[in-house]
Amino acid sequence: MSIWGAVAVTALGCYAVKLVGLLVPAGALEKPLVRRLAALLPVALLAALTAQQTFGDGQAPALDARAAGVAAAAVALVLRAPFLLVVAAAVVVTAGVRAMGG
Repeated sequence: MSIWGAVAVTALGCYAVKLVGLLVPAGALEKPLVRRLAALLPVALLAALTAQQTFGDGQAPALDARAAGVAAAAVALVLRAPFLLVVAAAVVVTAGVRAMGG
């Protein structure tokens, strides 16, 4: 399959998913379980993406400076630091580990 074929298939798939979402009855979306899932799903997807980008390197797992940055951010979160300080801690630790050759 060519690149343009893959783009066309992806576009049609996205359109189909959007259409299916519009066809769901409004009553089904008001159920408490659906509301809870809709609230938690973005958090779970973001956590999965963060884990994959932090600990994955292509097809193989990797443990490098990014893991140290995430660990520093986790410590800052446990200490209830403001969000900008959490991000700054992750950046500084990651840069420091990379500068030391890690």
